[in-house]
Amino acid sequence: MASSSTKIAPMHFKTIVQADVPLGRNGKHNLIVSTILQDLSKLKDGAALKVPLADLAASKEKLRSALNRATRKAGRRVATAADADFLYIWNVSE
Repeated sequence: MASSSTKIAPMHFKTIVQADVPLGRNGKHNLIVSTILQDLSKLKDGAALKVPLADLAASKEKLRSALNRATRKAGRRVATAADADFLYIWNVSE
């Protein structure tokens, strides 16, 4: 029988049912990267996507990094190039 003088310290954080915990991480570039990957899947050989830099919320360097992480994770090979106005992305044939 437990002693009535034993006190349990209160919790510092809220709790949640473990089944409700999100398992994936959706970074801030998730939408644009997933859209690019979908378009790359439909891209014909010898073609490239032409993404306007003005439409990007982040810099082209940050988008390239996010795209690099996503393509490595998916086991895909893509290449990129850029000029002052556009980021070009295409599939690399093996």
